[in-house]
Amino acid sequence: MVPDCPSCGLHFEREQGYFAGALAINIIAVGGLFAVVFVALLVATVPDVPVVELLVVLIPIAAFGPIVYYPFSKTVWVAVDRAFLQRLDPNERVD
Repeated sequence: MVPDCPSCGLHFEREQGYFAGALAINIIAVGGLFAVVFVALLVATVPDVPVVELLVVLIPIAAFGPIVYYPFSKTVWVAVDRAFLQRLDPNERVD
């Protein structure tokens, strides 16, 4: 990730720990995906739940989902920060 936006000059990381919100978004998104897939597979296979097949699907979601989604969660966090927390004039350049 570049330190500053090439279009507007916004410095992305405000202070140490700024992206803790991105981590929370990542956990919520991947945990929600895991839960939805888990429940859907359970509903589809009840009463004879194939445990090994469920694990084959669910373990990669739990292992690789956070890694794959993390850059997107950082983008979402910057958008949340800009939309709800900072309220700067859209024409103002940030140094």
